Amino acid sequence: MAKNNAAVVEIAQTASRYSSSIVLQAENKYIDVKSILGLFTTLVSNQQYELHVIGPDAEEAKAGMVEVFEKHDLNVVIAPE
Repeated sequence: MAKNNAAVVEIAQTASRYSSSIVLQAENKYIDVKSILGLFTTLVSNQQYELHVIGPDAEEAKAGMVEVFEKHDLNVVIAPE
């Protein structure tokens, strides 16, 4: 579980560097990835996640978020616009 805690903190910290809205979709739940509490209740390593990124720095945010998810072996795809 400690690995998951590290993932949650790093994902939230990474997301907070961008001004874009970054929302994680896990099945039928939508979580603001800048919310550590929301991530704690949602992140499960064997799940497929979809990221919705909208904003002025969306391209950089997408790249940064995919990198941190992959670093923690979390399966993520960027939602098509």
